[in-house]
Amino acid sequence: MPYEGDGRLPIIYVRGFAGGGAGIDTAVDDPFYGFNEGSVQVRVDGADRPAFHQFESPLLRLMTDHGYRLLVHGNQEAYLRQQPPGAVPSATVWVHRFYDEFASTLTHDPAGFSLERAAQSLLDLVLLVRRTTGAPRVFLVAHSMGGLIVRSLLQRVVPDDERFGGTLDAATALVDRVFTYASPHGGIEFVGFGLLEKVRDLTGVLGADIFGPDRMFEYLTPERVPGTADREAFRPAAVPQGGFPVDRMFCLVGTNSADYTTALGLSTRAVGPRSDGLVQVDNAYVEGAPRSLVHRSHSGRYGIVNSEEGYQNLRRFLFGDLAVTARLVGLRLPGNDTDDTSWQLETALSIRGLPVVLHQQSAAHLCPVQIERRTARDGVDTPVPLVTTFLSSTATRPTDERTGDTVASMRHVLRLRLVSLRERDGLLSFLDHLEQTADWSDTLVVDIGPDAGGRYGTWATWSSQIPGALRDWDPTASDPLTDLDERPGSWRVRVPVPEGSRELLGPDAAVEIVVAPRSTLDRAPEGAAVGAVAAAAAG
Repeated sequence: MPYEGDGRLPIIYVRGFAGGGAGIDTAVDDPFYGFNEGSVQVRVDGADRPAFHQFESPLLRLMTDHGYRLLVHGNQEAYLRQQPPGAVPSATVWVHRFYDEFASTLTHDPAGFSLERAAQSLLDLVLLVRRTTGAPRVFLVAHSMGGLIVRSLLQRVVPDDERFGGTLDAATALVDRVFTYASPHGGIEFVGFGLLEKVRDLTGVLGADIFGPDRMFEYLTPERVPGTADREAFRPAAVPQGGFPVDRMFCLVGTNSADYTTALGLSTRAVGPRSDGLVQVDNAYVEGAPRSLVHRSHSGRYGIVNSEEGYQNLRRFLFGDLAVTARLVGLRLPGNDTDDTSWQLETALSIRGLPVVLHQQSAAHLCPVQIERRTARDGVDTPVPLVTTFLSSTATRPTDERTGDTVASMRHVLRLRLVSLRERDGLLSFLDHLEQTADWSDTLVVDIGPDAGGRYGTWATWSSQIPGALRDWDPTASDPLTDLDERPGSWRVRVPVPEGSRELLGPDAAVEIVVAPRSTLDRAPEGAAVGAVAAAAAG
């Protein structure tokens, strides 16, 4: 069955850290390495009664929503090896069972776990899946340490493999997009306990030294490609210049440390509250890559993988055909660089038809956006752009109760709250403070859909300017906003803040929205890697 070109590339899941010994043995007992687990979330209905929202699992939802198949046949890898080229459907899900060869229950005298070996076996699986499905590339989806295995594949294993041209970006011929849940891209650090990190990295207890900078340098740095960074210049969370494109990666960051109960909560105490319980929010993303923050813990009952938030971000990044970014521009807050006032912005992104928030940064979750008066490097506290999300023009949309027709536009809302804090002599001052009260708050409602000419357009307004409920706002009564982008295939609009807010935010303050079409396989492999990959797959 040759690849049909509909964007549904094979998906390979890569699980996280299991520790050593009994942890590995337990992991391999699960046929799907945990990606089959779901969850239940409790909400309150109109009568103050608990209402349950059940999430099946990312595996089941891919099958029900996108028609993927999970072909096990007793042993996924053995089944694949028996199939001729092009005989397996492309829209299939595969689990990289890299721990099997290190488990005492499955292997006689197993060797100690090797991340490099796991990355090499991932390459073997990628080539096998490509050969048997006919798909040109694959999607890689990883949790926790699995994201480091994927990066080792992208940054070291494939570039070092002579079959693929020996360049830093050689993996682009094999992998289309990468999605990571709560991966420690910047390593794992302990709050105030540098000694613990040194002991971990020196002893390698339970193999945890893989989360330290020295080991990360080893498995993320190619040996045969010239021009790579040395140990002194190495930054764990950075992909080398000219390597795998970071815009083809997405990092989902957890912000709920309270619900991570592994090791009786000792992990959360060690890494601190500004984390998912194991990975600090500042270490959970690749520099420059799109990301979202969600209030979920690292794993467990309220974990990030078995959550609706995680799945909705996953499906939109893998299959969305529109990329949407929002920037806050022209902001001119009162005061100056040397005064005692700081400003924090809280953001939350919701999409019509979803029961969860896709992205949220707030002071309550210890991760608000710090509004700087100076140019800042892109980070969790100073994101550039403010928000990035992906939309699918083919996703199911609600029905208009008045007409009975399907709503044509894709609607998402961005909630913004600006709060000021004062510091005196290094301490927060609460003399004129009103707790949890915003200096300014509003909600930007954005619709993206076809205009009168059948092309995509953007409509936007602030909720403070809508006389009724948000659901009743009909943007089609007016023309779409003026496109400020002269480039074909993308458009940019600017929405000024409401007039009454400009005295605080500045006369030119606005939210700038850029919408750009995207498609799966939007970049063709380049150079000698094309022929090399084809030859390797045939072999």
